[in-house]
Amino acid sequence: MIKHLRAMPTLLLFVCILLFILGNLYTAEARVRHYKWVVKYEYKSPDCFKKLVITINGRTPGPTIQAQEGDTVIVEVTNNLGTENLAIHWHGIRQIGTPWSDGTEGVTQCPVLPGDTFKYQFVVDRAGTYLYHAHYGMQRGAGLYGSIQVAPNDPEPFAYDFDRSIILNDWYHQSTYEQATGLSSNPFVWVGEPQSLLINGKGRFNCSTISSSSLSSTGGVCNTSNIDCSPYVQTVIPGKTYRLRIGSLTGLSALSFQIEGHNMTVVEADGHFVEPFVVKNLFIYSGETYSVLVKADQDPSRNYWITSNVVARNRTTPPGLATFNYYPNHPKRSPPTSPPTPPGWDDAEPRVAQSLAIKARRGYINKAPTTSDRVIVFLNTQNTIDGFRLWSVNNVSFSLPHTPYLIALKHNLKNSFHSTSPPDGYDFANYDIFSVANNTNATSTNGIYRLKFNTTVDIILQNANTMTKNNSETHPWHLHGHDFWVLGYGKGKFDKDNDPKKYNLENPIMKNTVAVHPFGWTALRFRANNPGVWAFHCHIEAHFYMGMGVVFEEGIDRVGKLPSSIMGCGRT
Repeated sequence: MIKHLRAMPTLLLFVCILLFILGNLYTAEARVRHYKWVVKYEYKSPDCFKKLVITINGRTPGPTIQAQEGDTVIVEVTNNLGTENLAIHWHGIRQIGTPWSDGTEGVTQCPVLPGDTFKYQFVVDRAGTYLYHAHYGMQRGAGLYGSIQVAPNDPEPFAYDFDRSIILNDWYHQSTYEQATGLSSNPFVWVGEPQSLLINGKGRFNCSTISSSSLSSTGGVCNTSNIDCSPYVQTVIPGKTYRLRIGSLTGLSALSFQIEGHNMTVVEADGHFVEPFVVKNLFIYSGETYSVLVKADQDPSRNYWITSNVVARNRTTPPGLATFNYYPNHPKRSPPTSPPTPPGWDDAEPRVAQSLAIKARRGYINKAPTTSDRVIVFLNTQNTIDGFRLWSVNNVSFSLPHTPYLIALKHNLKNSFHSTSPPDGYDFANYDIFSVANNTNATSTNGIYRLKFNTTVDIILQNANTMTKNNSETHPWHLHGHDFWVLGYGKGKFDKDNDPKKYNLENPIMKNTVAVHPFGWTALRFRANNPGVWAFHCHIEAHFYMGMGVVFEEGIDRVGKLPSSIMGCGRT
């Protein structure tokens, strides 16, 4: 070998050595990250109230998946829930080439049956902050969720000393079975406001508000001395800068997040770099992730509050509280002040202002196509269909079929779902978004939207009045399998002739989850270039359960052979 190398011209020898080194570097960098998880019910007290929760290897939140850009992640999940099916969605991972690993029951796979082990395998193709959570029934609200951190191959455009993840959640004392039963009942029973807000799986409920008779009737125990519900502590070293990867997996609540006395600089959203801006309150909606930089530059002789509070709904849930602990102060030393006052729950202006402030970072702008091939307007409405309260899109409430779409379409299993696609819009001229609508023509369907492969699609999310007078709710919408450009937000009814002229095509941020604000609209644009079948839905757990979602199909003929492990239900 050496003899042959010596005979080569110098330049050719250099090229060969360089290629050898690069090849070995690539092999070293692209790793396989293997996880084995056992999912089961256990009694836990995340907010001091003892109840059955879903754990992964005994934990909730579950283990953080840590990987490098380009790595392959393999998660072997064993379902030990006893009598309950399972599916796990890798939220923000686009599943390019592996649509069957998206983890969406009824869309991309049959659920994992009790006692079975299922292998999810996918490539994390882009650095950033992502999430995972249950995607079967309402299981996410029972505690099955966690973080995904994907480190970059290239340097990031900001510096920090330490990297931490924080998941925000709301927490109910009712089981998800009780919640689902109420939502499916006639008369309708709403889930109500959460009892607690959790920060990294920890909160503290006021046990004195529960009567002893209530505790005995529910079989619950509430004990504030339980170590499970000791507040979360983020210890910091004075003078150091921390990257906090903040994700929300609330079942219902929009939140504000605050660190007493400290500014936060927003630098990443859903895996994309943001033109930095400073906030004291970070507004975050279910399914969103943000990275913020926080410098420990305040008085180091004391600790500070970390708080989360409900916004966009009439606030009855106490704040989530944690401690920003300046080393070497004791982590259990309470801050000497009261928790900071939260923003007004009904003040939408600062929330809209933050949405408008999120732009792609200079030097990292992924240009959006200047025009689209198709425009679909989704009107968010509440309806009563056959006596049952449902959420609908364009007066159509979504329901899942027994045979997952990906399998039915790829294997040409005809009549597995409705062949008629839902409408691309609504009665623009006559529908009053500010009034309680009659909506007597509302229907339910499991039909889907068929998108021409590699075309550009615009989605307009249009908010309207609910079935309660003068009420319009905030809805975070999440798209599986894609990122989309956020082109704009507006108040009132979307004007299809004039509002597109105001779109931001210069530096729109790309995201996978975005909010539509009360009585307003949000405009998105994406490329239908990922072969598969993908859900697009409101990330509020009860709203999706009640039908607030759609499904897109694109390039199904380009999908490779489906693994047999995703089959076993419906007509499969």
